[in-house]
This record gives sequence, C-alpha cells and structure tokens, in this order.
Amino acid sequence: MPELRHDPVQRRWVIISTERASRPQEFAVERGQGATDRDTCPFCPGHEEATPPQIGAFADPDNPSAWKVRVVANKFPALRIEGDLERAAVGQYDRMNGVGAHEVIVETPHHDKDLADLPVEDVAAVLRMYRERIIDLQRDMRFRYILIFRNRGAAAGASLEHPHSQLIATPITPRTVSVELQSAREHYALKERCIFCDIIAQELGNQSRIVAKDADYVTWCPYASRFPFEMCVAPLRHDADYASLDDGRLFSLARHLREVIRRMKASLNDPPYNFLLHTAPSYHLLNRRPGYWSTIEMDWHWHIEILPRLVKTAGFEWGSGFYINPTPPEDAARFLREVRFPAD
Repeated sequence: MPELRHDPVQRRWVIISTERASRPQEFAVERGQGATDRDTCPFCPGHEEATPPQIGAFADPDNPSAWKVRVVANKFPALRIEGDLERAAVGQYDRMNGVGAHEVIVETPHHDKDLADLPVEDVAAVLRMYRERIIDLQRDMRFRYILIFRNRGAAAGASLEHPHSQLIATPITPRTVSVELQSAREHYALKERCIFCDIIAQELGNQSRIVAKDADYVTWCPYASRFPFEMCVAPLRHDADYASLDDGRLFSLARHLREVIRRMKASLNDPPYNFLLHTAPSYHLLNRRPGYWSTIEMDWHWHIEILPRLVKTAGFEWGSGFYINPTPPEDAARFLREVRFPAD
C-alpha cells in the first residue's frame, strides 16, 4: 500500500507509491549532455581562452605547468559580482539588485571522467577547491549563503559534458536551506540536540536505508525520499561548516563520496543526477538578525544531497507540493549496497 512519509527537516510530505515500485533496470536513462566535442569544449586543456578569466586553480603535482582543478567565473552568470544590494521597498513588495557570485569549478582536465572515474586524490582536490572558494567568498559581507552544486547530464540541467560543478553566492539564504535551518534551530531549542545527528543515529540503528558507512561519513536513502535512489551524505561527527574540514577529513570524504557515486553509476546505468552541498550560511556576518544564528554551531550539520534524475516532475507535484517516489528508500538502499563495481 502507498505511504505518506514526513520529512522533519524540510517539513514536507512525500508519497512512497509502492504499487508503482521500480527496480533500477526499469528506469529509462536519458542520454545526451549538450556540447560533447573535445575540439570545441571550453573546459578542456588548451581552450582556457574560451572561458572568462581564471579565479583560482590547483596545479598538477606531476606536471606543475598544468592544472588539476580550475575555477572561472560563469560566462552567463545568474548574479553579478559588481555593485551594491540597494535593498528597497516597492509598495507591498521588496527588491534588491542581483548581486552575487557565480563560478564554475572545472573538476578535471579529462573530458570524459566523472568523479566516480577519478583517483581519490583528484576527487579530494575538487572538494578542497570547494572549501577554498567558500572561505574566500564568506569574506564578502554582501553574501549570506554559498551553494555548491553539480548538474550531471542533460536531464539534470547540464549544458556541457565536461565534469564541472558550480557555485552561486547569494545575498539571501535560499528558501530550501532556510527551512532546514529553521527546523534544526527549533529541534535544538526543544531537545538540545542536532536534528541531523538524531536522524543519523536512527538510520544507523535501523540499517535498512544505509548505503555506505566508514569511520567518518555515512550515506543513507532518506526516509521521505522525494526521488528514486535519492541519497544524503553527512559526517558522523557533528559539524556545522563544510569550510572547517581539514585536508585529512576532505580526503576521507573524497573516498566515501567516490564509492557512493560508483554504486549509483553501476546500479543505475550511469544516470543523470544533481549534487547539492548544504553547509552553514555565513554566520559570521556583522549584520545578521539578533539571535538568528546563535546556536547554529550546535544545531546545524552540513550534508550533501545526491538526486538521480530518473523520473519527471509533473502537474500533480507542481500543483500540490507532493513528490511521488515509486521506489521505497529501503529497496533503493539495498540495491545500492549490494551492487558490485570494479575495484581500482
């Protein structure tokens, strides 16, 4: 029988439609990812002049004149880095200038290698670049939040095949993150515990939705998963701020994350997916609202969401706010746990 499941962090209900239950092989994976020609790819080595000026890069230790990870401004930015916010009222409405940062992290010089295909040290370099860009942009007092995300595949919104992530710094906290922050703050005020730590403890006790676990990180399919094979990655140790990770914990995350993506790739025929990093907002800002982030270091827990794009969102979902997931997360986790993939 179908179930309605409630997500206590996002405060939404999800329909787990067990009568529509789908196994990995039953999902049709859309192919095609936009520009795939290495000769014209702006992210391939030798085409650096095709991108906006470089913001930062890590050199290849084996070839210091070459780059391993590269960051550039987005050629078609959603927000502009220049200018002041100029917040103002417009009658009953509010407005501000579209000020922010929009960057592209080119994850590898290799055109056809996703994170699952790279050596662990190369994945760690990507994660280290995330940390460095967050730290740098948090110094800008105009920005409230920095979101890092990956769109892998055309169905997930990617216009270029070459592996890359994006970063957008915004002058307001995005609604999705704001709801999570509010849930975490209220849970802590009531119980003096982190809601994510409580969820992780319950998932580890239950085990049925666990995909992978090691000494530092755990991945599970959320109880109220919106999408088939949706996953959440989080540190076992309470930690509010991704930017606080040292190199050792970043390397451990790289190893864990690569395994999880490999499991997804092997079991779901290399699906398109979105990857979202939810870390703490810029809580050191001088102009924050009184008391708003006073407990954030205790109540917030950074995490990564991985969302395979295997089903389409249609009229009922948009009109009702419900999601319909045809694969129970317990089944999804079992498939992902049991899949076999080639070792290094």
